Amino acid sequence: MSVSLTSKGAATRQRIIEAASAEIREFGVTVTLDDIRARARASKSQLFHYFPEGREELLLAVARYEADLVLSDQQPQLGDLTSWAAWQAWRDTVLARYREQGQQCPMSALITQLGRATPGAQAVVAELMGQWQSQIAAGIARMQAAGEVAEDLDTTRTAAAILAGIQGGVVMMLSTGDFTPLEAALDLGIEHLRCRPPAPARR
Repeated sequence: MSVSLTSKGAATRQRIIEAASAEIREFGVTVTLDDIRARARASKSQLFHYFPEGREELLLAVARYEADLVLSDQQPQLGDLTSWAAWQAWRDTVLARYREQGQQCPMSALITQLGRATPGAQAVVAELMGQWQSQIAAGIARMQAAGEVAEDLDTTRTAAAILAGIQGGVVMMLSTGDFTPLEAALDLGIEHLRCRPPAPARR
């Protein structure tokens, strides 16, 4: 929102967003504004005060909220990829998040509902993926500095490949309920980092 909110107003707006997120998680994107109002204990006037453009604006706010959760749920592991034990802990955290979530993925449903052509939805996804990739790349760089990963490995491209593998695994999990592809993407991505070329033979 362009206008500043009081602390009470910000809390009310956040309560509406969280209520919408919970409704979508349980019942999908077909939930109505009345359903959301009831869960948030908000009046119709409050709903349209904080989201004057209506349903699409609220859904976009929920998508941003869910995107923030994707990253915050991976902390502190994602921000501390400084050892192989830390990478394993991050891997386990990612899997635990998606196992707990199961096939209920509010963000995926919201992006589908809003449409890939919606600039706001695209911006939310681009920001999420950019931050996620940069934190993975930072972890790879730390391991390079520690001599655990080959120095010539392209951190940006490798982080992009790991993230692409995760997202592909998530899509397959949402479609089939099978977590094996997601596990494989994480495991093989980390194994690739650990594959250092042999040291040149001494003469």
